[in-house]
Amino acid sequence: MAHHGSGAIYTAAGANLAIAAAKFVGSWFTGSSAMLAEGVHSVVDTANQILLLVGLKRASRPADARFPFGYGREVYFYAFLVALLIFLGGGAFAIYEGIHKIGHPEPAADAVILGRAIPGFWVNLAILGFAVAAEGYSCVVALRAFWSEKGHAPPITAIRRSKDPALFTVLIEDVAALLGLSVALAGVILAEVLDRPALDGWASIVIGLILIGMAAFLMIETHGLLVGEAAAPSVVAAIREIAAAEPEVRHVNEVLTQHLGPDDVLVNLSLDVDDRISAGEIERLVSRMEAKVRERDARLTRVFIEIQAREEHARTRATPA
Repeated sequence: MAHHGSGAIYTAAGANLAIAAAKFVGSWFTGSSAMLAEGVHSVVDTANQILLLVGLKRASRPADARFPFGYGREVYFYAFLVALLIFLGGGAFAIYEGIHKIGHPEPAADAVILGRAIPGFWVNLAILGFAVAAEGYSCVVALRAFWSEKGHAPPITAIRRSKDPALFTVLIEDVAALLGLSVALAGVILAEVLDRPALDGWASIVIGLILIGMAAFLMIETHGLLVGEAAAPSVVAAIREIAAAEPEVRHVNEVLTQHLGPDDVLVNLSLDVDDRISAGEIERLVSRMEAKVRERDARLTRVFIEIQAREEHARTRATPA
């Protein structure tokens, strides 16, 4: 089944590949450190999108004997690899290149195109302008895909609530790319206007810091999903409410949830039921509750209900493993 964010990923990959080529050409002609850092940034972003597509493909495999709950967490693993790649391949390189440029500042060289010398400043501006337009389009596509899934909550809140790293990683990458391009533009312009080539190097360092900050944020978000993050508190509360509404249920002992994938949540319910009801009534209660839970949220795909006396449940939870 096609992932709802695949279109945004393909758009981002195509845009980044074209932008990377343009930036490297500009860096080769003009010697701009910020442009080189941005070129590496775009190559890293392209590799990231490929990794996310691989993760989505692997995550879609059906469950088998070795992985009875499926491969949904594959996408979390590949998203974590993306964060590492951004940190090492983009951020660290940009900072290194910026430090080198500050120690050995050189003005942007003229570019000879079709036998004509064109000032490197204008070449950089033209390439960065193209990059801003391409990244802006990619960002709009990613935003539309994200809002269609997550609604119009505040961006950071929506990202923190999202369990789909393939979608929010592309969005964060695009936003970081636009920030980096803004810094690169400022560095190129200030280096030319103030006649201080070292400012181009400082711009490269700032770009690196932006990438490292973004990578750290993605690592934090995907780490929880890799370990086994619970469903949103509102979903857990709704499951508890469904269980408590059943007349045969005396007490909801515990509601445990865990994301096995962006759209695959495991639910384990421990219930204390009326001792007077028969085994057949318990079976019908369990079937009815499973149906209601799945109806509440399509992502609640695996529902397990355990019947246990309240006192016994409390005693087993209090006993050290």
